[in-house]
Amino acid sequence: MDLEAVRTFVAVAEAGQFQKAATDLSITQQAVSKRIAALESNLGVRLFTRVPRGADLTIDGQAFLPHARELLRVAARAGASVRPGHRPLRVDVIASRSAQSGLMRGFHRAHPEIDLDVMMLFDIETAVTAIRSGAIDASFRAVAAPGRPLPEDIASVRVLDEPLQLLTGPAHALAGARSVTVAQLAGHRIWMPGIAPGTEWGAYYDDLVAEFGLTIEVTGPNFGSDALLDTISDTPALATFMGEHTRLIWPADHGLRRIPVTNPTPVYPHSLLWHRDNPHPALAALRTHLAATTAGHETAGTWTPGWAIPH
Repeated sequence: MDLEAVRTFVAVAEAGQFQKAATDLSITQQAVSKRIAALESNLGVRLFTRVPRGADLTIDGQAFLPHARELLRVAARAGASVRPGHRPLRVDVIASRSAQSGLMRGFHRAHPEIDLDVMMLFDIETAVTAIRSGAIDASFRAVAAPGRPLPEDIASVRVLDEPLQLLTGPAHALAGARSVTVAQLAGHRIWMPGIAPGTEWGAYYDDLVAEFGLTIEVTGPNFGSDALLDTISDTPALATFMGEHTRLIWPADHGLRRIPVTNPTPVYPHSLLWHRDNPHPALAALRTHLAATTAGHETAGTWTPGWAIPH
């Protein structure tokens, strides 16, 4: 059914005249007559009776009028649901307790009036596909891994360099240290079952291993953070890496230690990705907020992979 014809029918019904409806819609009276005739043909009934003072609804027209108004209301809601600025800003983060999630919580506190949909996609390729299709508006990622540059229509900006910390159980050889150097980690087993080959975080840790000769093990299934924390707590020979801003909670009797890594401090480079043609006004607000609240990229005494260059 032609919505413009329905809109014209409602205008005539409310105005009581074809000419007044034409003026209200900024079209000609002839166009009004054609739209009404087409709608009547589509429905198979007469909607108006011509009278000296204008046009009166027929019984069928009276029956159709409330449904026509509802059709227009539904069409307006449908358009608003996808119109930039009228639908929530859809942003992808890696995990609910990650640094990116913390950045989004800060944005929400600063802009509670902006509706948000926060989701979690798997890797950068999935996120870029979703950005290009319009399924999401932005994603927090470690830009592109070596040999896989971002498409030209995807923009990115570095928003946070997150220092890595060593997480150990109470019986680990380094558990009592106030900080550890990267060199001290050589020979220790660092267990990270969440690293998936081909992902941007996989590329990051591959570079970290190659640069400093570390031993990172990814053996075994990834049963999530609770299982990882249980294992680290109970296994003196294992440690793991955790971002400084990652928010995890564990039982007090686990005795886990979060130990800063120094000389240099490996940092994970979080960037915000978005489509260059995305007009959502809240996206600009998010970028402005991040620019004002995050800083310190490539600071002295830190390490990032050579491919993690700010855009």
